[in-house]
Amino acid sequence: MPRRTATMLASALILIVLFCAGLLIKVPYSEMSPGPTVNTLGEARGEPVLRITGRKTYPTSGHLNMTTVRVTGADYRMNLGQAVWGWLAHDSIVVPHDTLYPDGKTEEQSTQENAEEFSQSQESAKVAALKELDIPVATQVVVSTVVKGTPSEGKLHAGDVIKAVDGTAVQEPGDVAELVTKHQPGENVTFTIVPAKEAAAAEKAGRAPEGSRKITITTEKAPPAEEGGKERAVVGIRAGTDHTFPFEIDIELADVGGPSAGLMFSLGIIDKLTPGNLTGGKFVAGTGTIDDAGKVGPIGGINMKLVGAREAGARYFLTPDDNCASAASDTPDGLTLVRVKNLDDARKSLEQISAGKTDALPSCSAG
Repeated sequence: MPRRTATMLASALILIVLFCAGLLIKVPYSEMSPGPTVNTLGEARGEPVLRITGRKTYPTSGHLNMTTVRVTGADYRMNLGQAVWGWLAHDSIVVPHDTLYPDGKTEEQSTQENAEEFSQSQESAKVAALKELDIPVATQVVVSTVVKGTPSEGKLHAGDVIKAVDGTAVQEPGDVAELVTKHQPGENVTFTIVPAKEAAAAEKAGRAPEGSRKITITTEKAPPAEEGGKERAVVGIRAGTDHTFPFEIDIELADVGGPSAGLMFSLGIIDKLTPGNLTGGKFVAGTGTIDDAGKVGPIGGINMKLVGAREAGARYFLTPDDNCASAASDTPDGLTLVRVKNLDDARKSLEQISAGKTDALPSCSAG
């Protein structure tokens, strides 16, 4: 066999072996890619994303798009070839599997966690938007979670409004733990509550809950992992906050999870509740968590969200301050990054964009 033919045959065999290896060898990586974007001022599946009733609203135009990231499932295992292709591609990121699913978290657990974060982000988005517009929002302390097998099971329920503990009014979730831990394990503590169903009916009617009842619970010793070397009384609940809004705000968006749409939901609510067009008809996208006070927090997958936003037609992207450096290092052509630290920052930047005064916009830098 001529040497040239033998060399070509050997090379071909090596390529075939490498190709087969790439298909068969599984690697512990997952892939992130741009997900769909949704205009918070528009519709999704034929229904308004934001629906406000009981308050005057105003026409809007333009786009305030929230952005998403697609990720491979917890049970999906990439082969070596797919990982290499992902590393080379511009519109996807290959990351260690444990980055997306730490501690062996299942896809079901991750989905549930994302759904809870999404729900909380909607609540905070409403609160932040109304506070930005100086519209009062009533806040109350509620039972967030009842731990199974503890003294509170069957006596307190998620959603119960906690008015007082041992006759002392509570203003913050931390007040509940402080008052309970004044007891020794085995002592009784009395909660003054409004049951969840009655509280929900009052919220729907736009009024403060009326009436209350007293529930006595015997405390127990905190589990060893929670003791911190000191004996502590607990009743087996986690307290949180709930809000009563002066009118109804519904956010309808299926198949989306996580907290990163908070900023864009807040801006959409503000735009609908104020005269004029916040965007001036421009196409603006963005991302960022938001808390009740309007502070904007960082998110994951920023570069994939930039790609998705630009492909959808966005010209401006509202970027959380802590994500700015990463975003600026790889910004799609034609997309202007706008740095935001809080909801007021974002609102003022949108007013500049609407007026065409974009030279003064706070920008992101790679440094």
